[in-house]
Amino acid sequence: LGSSAVALRPLGARAERPPERVLYFTYSAGYRHDVIPLSKAILTQLGRNSGAFEVIATEDLSEFSTGNLEQYAAVMFYTSGEIPMSGVQKMALLNFVRSGRGFLGVHSATDTFYTWPDYLDLIGGYFNGHPWHQNVTIQVADAADPLVAFLGDSLQLNDEIYQISDFDYRGSRVLLRLDQGSVDLSK
Repeated sequence: LGSSAVALRPLGARAERPPERVLYFTYSAGYRHDVIPLSKAILTQLGRNSGAFEVIATEDLSEFSTGNLEQYAAVMFYTSGEIPMSGVQKMALLNFVRSGRGFLGVHSATDTFYTWPDYLDLIGGYFNGHPWHQNVTIQVADAADPLVAFLGDSLQLNDEIYQISDFDYRGSRVLLRLDQGSVDLSK
């Protein structure tokens, strides 16, 4: 009986603060990446393991209303192309972010909404090819930030590296950056 009471106490403490909800939006109006289903599974498991967040994955445009977005702490895009969102839905997303809630664009989210200028401000730059799929060096640009401090000075990875146009770093806090010496810039 004593061990049951001990086991219930942490569960009760955890239930006091429900996990934050993250809307994972994976609509593809252009190229659809085969890894999207795996990314949904991994993000869902990461949220479950941490107890800090719950992932709600969808391609349903109706989630982008002021009322629906209120239930989320953040919206994460793994999208492509010109998504058929209405002006009202776009404004709901912008107001969501302006209210202090989170927006994260992953991979091809930079290959989305080329005709919506506010999206460029939100995403920070547009996809302009991926000339490198190789081992690269990523430099830690702000080692004082706890999000990246544990990485040391740099890390190596093998990935498809996007080239971004229209990026103005002055409006961003850059935490990581590609070591340009690790790629052939003539590509």
